[in-house]
Amino acid sequence: MKTKIILFLNQKGGVGKTTSAINLGASLAEMGKRTLLIDIDSQGNLTSGVGLDARKPGVYEVLAGSAALNEVIQQTAVRNLFAIGSNIHMAGLAIELVNQDRREYFIRDAFSPLEGNWEYIIIDCPPSLGLVTINAMVWANEIIIPMQSEYFAMEGLTLLMHTIGNIKKSLNPELEVLGILFTMYSKRTRLSRDVVDDIVSYFDDLVFDTMIPRNIRLAEAPSHGLPINQYDGSCNGAKAYRALAKEVIKRGK
Repeated sequence: MKTKIILFLNQKGGVGKTTSAINLGASLAEMGKRTLLIDIDSQGNLTSGVGLDARKPGVYEVLAGSAALNEVIQQTAVRNLFAIGSNIHMAGLAIELVNQDRREYFIRDAFSPLEGNWEYIIIDCPPSLGLVTINAMVWANEIIIPMQSEYFAMEGLTLLMHTIGNIKKSLNPELEVLGILFTMYSKRTRLSRDVVDDIVSYFDDLVFDTMIPRNIRLAEAPSHGLPINQYDGSCNGAKAYRALAKEVIKRGK
């Protein structure tokens, strides 16, 4: 089985990155795809958002050599969906890696044995382009860029595309952008429509047809430790992530 390793990446915070990683993973799992979520953000929002026990060893402990991969994988409330959590120790990881040999390859070297056991591995990155994020980019096949339809979106996207191009050129020639995902979208505002039109005019086919709407149920679900398809599977947010999952499967073929 060829594993698709998908990275949710944006150096800007508050764009729905973690929400999208959780709910794409849950929607793929709901469709029968064996899926693993990996949280590499020290804030641990994905970890709590799928109801993991944050006291158990996770990504940091694997990288530090104090836990084996099979010890850190936890089952979620969704059938076919598993996750590896993060904790506050991840905050110091970039500093610890600075003087290491092959410092950009630590995540790939530690987690590549997972390949072949999962149809999808989805990684939630911290909101930065630091060494931990670069490690994830070295391992991943594909990147999804979540973004809000706001004034500074194009500026940040241009920088991010430049960084991805540099990583592809120097460290991971297989890395591709799977798509740009608009989140918290409201078609009622002129600005939202204008930003989407601008991004589509520059990046065309890279923009997902699916746009994730502003939805109060999506905002509530993480506090219950549940993906949206478990919390309220009939709401507009759940329907949007199911549509995104179908689009991801189609694009990945």
